[in-house]
Amino acid sequence: MAEQPVRAWRVVLDHIERDLLEGRLNPGDRLASERDLSTDLGVGRSSVREAFRVLEVMGLIRTATGSGPQAGAIVIATPTGGMSQLLRLQVAAHGFPLADVVATRLVLEDATAHALATAHDRDTAAAHRMLAAMDAPDLTPAEFLALDAQLHLALAEASGNTVIAAMMAGLRSSIESYVQAGAASIPDWDDMASRLREEHRALVAAIDAGDAASARALVHAHITGYYTAAGLTRTASTDTIPDSTPDN
Repeated sequence: MAEQPVRAWRVVLDHIERDLLEGRLNPGDRLASERDLSTDLGVGRSSVREAFRVLEVMGLIRTATGSGPQAGAIVIATPTGGMSQLLRLQVAAHGFPLADVVATRLVLEDATAHALATAHDRDTAAAHRMLAAMDAPDLTPAEFLALDAQLHLALAEASGNTVIAAMMAGLRSSIESYVQAGAASIPDWDDMASRLREEHRALVAAIDAGDAASARALVHAHITGYYTAAGLTRTASTDTIPDSTPDN
């Protein structure tokens, strides 16, 4: 079978990627014009526009028409948008097994708990707002679990690690959908909601106190406990998290 030719827009994409990796392009820099890239790379201007569209969806460039300092394609530093969207699309296409989502969530939230608990300038105000919102007595399970997902995302964002925050944002819909599905298997939802509130408060309290070891243990028990109670997976065990983060 003959080898398929590289699509023209991929040539443009690979060229820009090399420039980024080798430092010839940086956030704030303007890309060459469609005309110049078309001429330099030997591709049609429509292929350059297609590459620009891909880069814009990925959150790597911003494009604007017209003239002046804001016109054209400019490199921007918003990795969370592109990564989150990619993960959301993979989740929507059922590209990730539940066990893998759980294992990844454990790793990410373990790192989040450690980073926040050991940070001197931690800010858990958003998490406390979510805790207060979850105390409302008339929340449906769906509403409660949506706030639950937002709480965990708020902690990831507060950690200051933009990659973890982007991954958590991308996995949020998957996490929320699986958790929502599991709620139907819990015989006493009120009791579970009360338990989850207590676990959330204990986790945030440990983070606020700077107790990284307790925060990590609490978030692990919180996630695996719910998945076990809801009968969602048998793979979320204490062996899931590599003990790679120091507690001091």
